[in-house]
Amino acid sequence: MEPLTTKQQQILTYIEERLSEGEPPSQREIADVFGMVQNSVYQLIGYLRQKGYLAENKGHRGLRLSAEYAAMKQESEGLPIVGRVAAGHPILAEENVEAYLDLEEVFSAAGGRFLLRVAGDSMVDDGILNGDLVLVQPCKRIDNGSIGVVLVDDEATVKRVYKQKYRIALKSANKKARYKTLYFKPSDRDIRVVGKVVGCLRVSVK
Repeated sequence: MEPLTTKQQQILTYIEERLSEGEPPSQREIADVFGMVQNSVYQLIGYLRQKGYLAENKGHRGLRLSAEYAAMKQESEGLPIVGRVAAGHPILAEENVEAYLDLEEVFSAAGGRFLLRVAGDSMVDDGILNGDLVLVQPCKRIDNGSIGVVLVDDEATVKRVYKQKYRIALKSANKKARYKTLYFKPSDRDIRVVGKVVGCLRVSVK
């Protein structure tokens, strides 16, 4: 796609922001925001359409991103998070997309992050199910009550971690199963915090 001038990019960014809020701006509103005459805004929007960034739509508030540009944004920004869905519009219409999630960035290995597959149902009440992958940020200390990965005699477990005066408590999140809280004294067992759980990924394949 053709590059944009600074002013064209500013106008496009503003239009995108308004579309993400479900409120396409009128040309008069754009003119007021940027201190321009409406005829200049009309010309700028024409350039954005010619360059393929905006779709050819009519109407007072008919501004829409082109399918080509929307697809390009999706590829560069990640998966669309669909919020409020306007009646009469496709679910992935630009005005329904509130943000984009870059999974590569979220689940990157930055800072030594890694994924750990969960075995068991001890954390289901916290939304972590058997077979899920949890994203772990390595650290030696975590806030009390945070979900962490702890090594107990070289066996990893995912629990809510509470550090007490002379021991560490590992609490499950499954009221139905009534798992008991586990208590360990560092002097009795080889126990250490590996990291904090900062995300959870569930992939269903049929």
